[in-house]
Amino acid sequence: MTAAQKTVDAALAREFGLSDEEYGRVLTIMGRTPSLTELGVFSVMWSEHCSYKSSRKWLRTLPTTAPWVIHGPGENAGVVDIGEGLAAIFKMESHNHPSFIEPYQGAATGVGGILRDVFTMGARPVANLNALRFGSPENPRTRQIVDGVVRGIGGYGNCVGVPTVGGEVNFHPAYDGNPLVNAMTVGVARQDRIFLSAAAGVGNPVVYVGSKTGRDGIHGATMSSAEFDENALAKRPTVQVGDPFVEKLLIEACLELMATDAIVAIQDMGAAGLTSSSVEMAGKGGVGIDLDLDAVPQREPGMTAYEMMLSESQERMLMVIKPERTELARAVFEKWELDFAVVGHLTDTGRIVVRHRGAVEADIPLDPLADQAPIYDRPVAPLAAPEELGPIHDPIGLEQSLLRLIGCPDLASRAWIWNQYDSAVGGQTVRRPGGADAAVVKIEGSEIGLALTTDCTPRYCRANPRSGGAQAVAEAWRNITATGAKPLAVTDNLNFGNPEKPEIMAQFVAAIEGMGEACRVLDFPVVSGNVSLYNETRNPDGSTQAILPTPAIGALGVLTDVRKTVGLALPASGVLVLVGETGGHLGQSLWLREVLGRETGDAPGVDLAREKRNGDFVRERIAAGQVAACHDLSDGGLLIAVAEMAMAGGVGCVLQSAESGIRPEAFWFGEDQARYLVAIEGDADALIARAKAQSVSARVIATIGGDGLTLPNGATISIARLRSANEAFFPGLMEA
Repeated sequence: MTAAQKTVDAALAREFGLSDEEYGRVLTIMGRTPSLTELGVFSVMWSEHCSYKSSRKWLRTLPTTAPWVIHGPGENAGVVDIGEGLAAIFKMESHNHPSFIEPYQGAATGVGGILRDVFTMGARPVANLNALRFGSPENPRTRQIVDGVVRGIGGYGNCVGVPTVGGEVNFHPAYDGNPLVNAMTVGVARQDRIFLSAAAGVGNPVVYVGSKTGRDGIHGATMSSAEFDENALAKRPTVQVGDPFVEKLLIEACLELMATDAIVAIQDMGAAGLTSSSVEMAGKGGVGIDLDLDAVPQREPGMTAYEMMLSESQERMLMVIKPERTELARAVFEKWELDFAVVGHLTDTGRIVVRHRGAVEADIPLDPLADQAPIYDRPVAPLAAPEELGPIHDPIGLEQSLLRLIGCPDLASRAWIWNQYDSAVGGQTVRRPGGADAAVVKIEGSEIGLALTTDCTPRYCRANPRSGGAQAVAEAWRNITATGAKPLAVTDNLNFGNPEKPEIMAQFVAAIEGMGEACRVLDFPVVSGNVSLYNETRNPDGSTQAILPTPAIGALGVLTDVRKTVGLALPASGVLVLVGETGGHLGQSLWLREVLGRETGDAPGVDLAREKRNGDFVRERIAAGQVAACHDLSDGGLLIAVAEMAMAGGVGCVLQSAESGIRPEAFWFGEDQARYLVAIEGDADALIARAKAQSVSARVIATIGGDGLTLPNGATISIARLRSANEAFFPGLMEA
């Protein structure tokens, strides 16, 4: 039985994701039993994916303003001032559930959707990034998901002509049944040509542009707001199908029309498609909207109003156009061989009215649809204390530990992935994947550069969600800083399990608190983002497996002179200086997991004042031209960072002894925060003296030179051997 044949009642509402209480609220608003189309509108607009009903209370606590923030949360993407009358527009969003069901299309349409969020505001996209989490490499399905997701990201981004310049990849069994695919896009626009989504002008035409509407993606927003079960793969019809070539045409057509005065408001058709775009545009503008679905370009015969309103077919936009510019707009889109249709007009009724085949299929007041949407204050359980670290011993020594870690899934070379992405299309990429802690893209026609990164350490967040949330922000800030750029703002993608479980809600709340504190201290506001909940898999026995709490952070910084940026490759000679204090923290470290097989202990502490002081010092020295290379310390600790710099530059170094009082494995592999390695070709003493004067810890840790790493015990590991260990994992996984 199709949805159209079902009786609208509480049972169908539950099938659509509405609780009995929520359905009762719908009945009160409507004063009658809703039609099928009306129920569909309420179900998607009140879904977790669209309404943020479990998270909105906590999202409001995040800092969102700064002198350089032009538009914060509430628009399609965040907007910040980058100088010279230009703005960077950026956002990160999830496509997790679709990427498990259909990895290629799930990932591809995730890229397409986030591109539209950016260019709908008038920006030309200049860079894509992604944050990916996969299940255990031993799980037979992991290889298939990795392959499909990577091909989907590359296939869409490469074809649309936007470089994929950075990202991150982790593996953990907690993601076996629920991988995470978080996509980020950055664009650039003139500050005086930014387009918003609030509709205005009673009588103005509402115009549909782009691809035709099909039956793909119906109830995709609802599907993304529920747990998976063993029947998840049967949900393939809810996954959208993308066409990057049409998206490229849509970008060019929209930007061409945006150069005129034709557009009053514009919104992409993302989650919930025509429903969300029309409801949000009219609602933000305080007007009504009347839609005639007979005019909607359709890809399939016999589509119902319910199907057209809930379809999530890709490469579509909704615009409000000045009436006298309608034919001008039509000519632009027809030139680019895209559909163009006037599908309605704005009214003064404050309602959305949907007509099809001479009948009114929906008539809903917009204010209650938004104002009476549920907002939940979910119960929060006390956070469990981190598991005790337990006794520490080093069974294999520094040399074997280094080789094991540098080849483990979380630290192995990502070249197999990067090589499938075009990171240089457009000719403005200055730092490509693997060349620096953050990607760097030059703004065409300017010396301004943008530094871009994504970061999160989920194992920290599981052990201590508050510290983990703060650390994710701090690491993103460090990665931007390590290129020489000034960190400006954050977009986030908050991936968690079922918020109806108090222990999951506790993780979410604590992570938000940690993020908020870090953003305030580092002057690093949140300007856009996405929440993805219900990332859990229901097993046949009724038990569930939640993902690790994963508050992914996307970050952007600016270089006023991109020529002053630095990468992480060691120069031919000089010394390496360790900036920041080392205490030897091994809790939740990769060394602990890879060498002792344990995921125990607390996450490392995050001293935000120290992060700010050390980072400001490093950025100042880069700007002064004293730093030849820079790398922040994170996963794997100090020795891993040295090895990565050596492999990037093809140059080795001779390491000095560990600090007294710290066990060697803790000194070299501990994951203390607020630390950087800087390569100095000139006078290191002057830099160290300046650091001391600014209350920053700094010491020479190595002399640069040679073709291998010489450890304090005299053993030397060649760069060739390091690379061999580092490059084996992905080819081995994908050829298995």
